[in-house]
Amino acid sequence: MQTFVDSTTIITDGPALAERMDRDGYLFIRGLVPAEDVRNVGAQFLDVAKSGGWLTPGQPKGGRVANLAATCADPEPAFLDVFSKFYAREDTHALKHHPDIIAFFERMFGEDVLVHPLMVARNIFPQRLGLTTRPHQDFVHIQGTPETFTVWLPLHDCPMNMGGLSVAEGSHREGVRDFTVASGAGGLETTEALEGMWRHGDFALGDALIFHSMMVHQGMDNHTDDLRHSIDARYQKASEPISSVSMDAYSGCGSWDEIYADWKSDDLKYYWRAQNPDIQDFDYQYYDRRDDIAFSMAEKGDNTARAALLRIVQRDPREEKRERATEMLALLDA
Repeated sequence: MQTFVDSTTIITDGPALAERMDRDGYLFIRGLVPAEDVRNVGAQFLDVAKSGGWLTPGQPKGGRVANLAATCADPEPAFLDVFSKFYAREDTHALKHHPDIIAFFERMFGEDVLVHPLMVARNIFPQRLGLTTRPHQDFVHIQGTPETFTVWLPLHDCPMNMGGLSVAEGSHREGVRDFTVASGAGGLETTEALEGMWRHGDFALGDALIFHSMMVHQGMDNHTDDLRHSIDARYQKASEPISSVSMDAYSGCGSWDEIYADWKSDDLKYYWRAQNPDIQDFDYQYYDRRDDIAFSMAEKGDNTARAALLRIVQRDPREEKRERATEMLALLDA
């Protein structure tokens, strides 16, 4: 696996950023966000993890050693019960609006930026390799304009042995690729090996990986003893359409009104209304394909389907799909 191409030297050159993004499908930027601003949010995630029992008791402040007995993963209820407390924090959402990130995209786009209301954060337990996020594309889950870009920002130093994120350089050019059902975040994985295309690297606090919605990417195994924390925030040109699913808060974390309840400022509440985005209906064709695969796997007793089935129960608007997924989960439990 090769290391990332470092694009820090062209950070002020918008056309050069756009050209390299078009070529490679990703940009790796050192120090995109000041370390202290990221550290503040990371400390809050640790506080939530500690209160939820995810950390080994008795370690010094700032320690990240995981309590492996508490291992859980999205979308399990035990995970969402703790994770939702971090998701509701004002500073968590303010970070995706950091002026240095917005200025970066304004240069690359050459126009106004729409920050997606939906954001994701990750809590990755170590030494549980079956929970590592498999290769996948974000477009299947977010849709809207394909020209949507994710900023993956670790909330602490993230050396390669802690896993981090890997991208398949140039894999954004061929549209939606064939996929199957997998465990881990997203519940899907692409089926092509993409040998020779993968890139990876160490992250220091404030470093960021920015990538196209069609880019095939994957989590890497966390071989340390520590929890790994990161956020995924998404950005697009304000003039292009956004999917309805990207307007909602993360599933299991409550409504926007519930999330905003304890915020001190109103500045970022429903900020997107002023931009009047072009909101499109979500197309369920990819999820329907995923669901057919998951149902077939569950009927054969394959527990790999569990994450996909949980997502159907929690998030699918169609009652018949939710009922069938509930039945399949019961079959797996039996």
